[in-house]
Amino acid sequence: MALKQEHLDRIADAIPEIGRDPASVRQRVETMETLLERGFTMPLINRPFGLDFVLGLLPVVGDVIAAAMGTWLVWEARNLGMPKWKIARMFGNIGVDLVVGAVPLIGDAADFVFRSNSRNLRIIRKHLDKHHPETMTIEGQLNR
Repeated sequence: MALKQEHLDRIADAIPEIGRDPASVRQRVETMETLLERGFTMPLINRPFGLDFVLGLLPVVGDVIAAAMGTWLVWEARNLGMPKWKIARMFGNIGVDLVVGAVPLIGDAADFVFRSNSRNLRIIRKHLDKHHPETMTIEGQLNR
């Protein structure tokens, strides 16, 4: 079944532009965080979850893949010139998520609650708000 042109247009509009300016970086990291942490909603309990939780259901391999995807946020932060201590803190969040997530059952519950990518997005947003206030958006402020 082929996708209709209007669906393709909506998908293309949702993909952030590839740019190195802070506004483009902000849009990309917010999109990735949404995909990893709250892109879907759990039926019945109406709780958001993302690929991080879904991948975490695969023992060890899924957690490693989710951690690799989360590391992309750290790479974007590094390209923004964020201080090394903030980068280390972001890696620490990913490490905790990876180690705890590798424990069967407990790790799955932890992925549902401890959202390392959301924590890392908050760190990036604070940096952008302080050093690049022109990148602030009303939507970004509401998602805090």
